[in-house]
Amino acid sequence: MLPEKIDETRTWSASRLYSEARDELASGNYERAIQHFEKLESRYPFGTYAQQAQMEIAYAHYRQGEQPEALAAVERFIKLHPNHPNVDYMYYLRGLINFNDRIGFLSFLSRQDPSERDPKAARDAFDSFKQLAERFPDSVYTKDAIARMKYLVNAMAQYEVHVAKYYFRRGAYVAAVNRAQIAVAEYREAPAVEEALFVMAQSYDALGLPDLRDDTNRVLRQNFPNSVYFSGGPQTSKPWWQIW
Repeated sequence: MLPEKIDETRTWSASRLYSEARDELASGNYERAIQHFEKLESRYPFGTYAQQAQMEIAYAHYRQGEQPEALAAVERFIKLHPNHPNVDYMYYLRGLINFNDRIGFLSFLSRQDPSERDPKAARDAFDSFKQLAERFPDSVYTKDAIARMKYLVNAMAQYEVHVAKYYFRRGAYVAAVNRAQIAVAEYREAPAVEEALFVMAQSYDALGLPDLRDDTNRVLRQNFPNSVYFSGGPQTSKPWWQIW
């Protein structure tokens, strides 16, 4: 029979557990860091070390790429300590966790049907950053959060345009109009709106709706007077529909 493994941390103080956990975290040993932080929280649940451990657990899961666990840890901390002096960081971390999940959502260039992708992570990231900016306008994290929000708005608008173009290429012109309209209505300041209007105009033309086509072109010209689409699309030897 194998001897029972002795827990070397059983006699450690809260400060030593925290120090050792931080060292493991700094070394990239995230799983071991999480184990130490969890022991710290369990053994010393009522001190400031326990609250800090909860935050560090969320961060360690995030760095290890464990999104569900990281989000669960963040939500737990916010629920338990809504007035904690560092709760703004947890809102920021929640945004970062979802922001890092945007890679799959933004993989436009694969051959997979983009309409099947779910931009939920991008929206969740935007909402988290927005909550941070609204609740903690003076937070040291707010400036970066706002910059990421702008990026996400542009990315989500471009996603809708990409889906609209996907539908247009397949002759689903009504679906193309609907997705382009989302970009125009929900992301008015995004650069992708210019192309969204162009897709709408081309789709209306394909549907045999010249009045709606002309109205859309009028809006396009009014808002983007120097648009490349007035000359038939971006300057290239290929027709505009082949560029897509």
